[in-house]
Amino acid sequence: MNIYGDTGNVLVLRRRLQWRHLPVEVVPVSVGDPLPSDADILLGGGGQDAAQGDIGADFVSRGPELRALADDGVVMLAICGSFQLLGHEFVTHAGERIAGVGVLDVVTHGAKERLIGNNWVDTPAAGRLVGYENHSGLTTLGPGAAPLGRTRPGRGNNGRDGTEGAVRDNVIGTYLHGPVLAKSPDFADGLLRRALARRGQSVELEALDDSLCDLAATVAVGRPR
Repeated sequence: MNIYGDTGNVLVLRRRLQWRHLPVEVVPVSVGDPLPSDADILLGGGGQDAAQGDIGADFVSRGPELRALADDGVVMLAICGSFQLLGHEFVTHAGERIAGVGVLDVVTHGAKERLIGNNWVDTPAAGRLVGYENHSGLTTLGPGAAPLGRTRPGRGNNGRDGTEGAVRDNVIGTYLHGPVLAKSPDFADGLLRRALARRGQSVELEALDDSLCDLAATVAVGRPR
């Protein structure tokens, strides 16, 4: 579950910590591997629909642990397929039900049409997020989840209500690939601040030169869908 550049989110967070001389350890987790008990941030990416079915059982087996980590305030950023599996369920276009873990109050239904194109999202906490979407799942938010933001150029969660992504406490799901953090540095630093605050650390993050990130975001926003 790491296609469409989503592994780049790991690289972005690691480098932004290293540039500030803050300690960081990255622990890859594959199917069947244990989750680190002292994790501060969990990152999940997107994958093909077939792969999502293959790892669905692994997600479900981790359900109690993932729900406990979310309740404990661990920061989670889940992209596309991982976002869907953190919900209650994913129902494929053929009617097959893939159970989720219920960390996020969302339900996803597969559709014939894929929602594809460059996208940007206005968020209340982190400003503009820039990436691209490529998914056939239509996600509906329940009352226990708030949208991450709203999209005007893209189709977002479902192509109907203008919402994109979902947030519950420190858990964030989104359909923005790219990787989204590479062109959304304020969003990346927001995740780091959440993780540090959970640790009880009031570390003021040193300002970085994000001019290249901002330029990349501006170029991406100007590209046609």
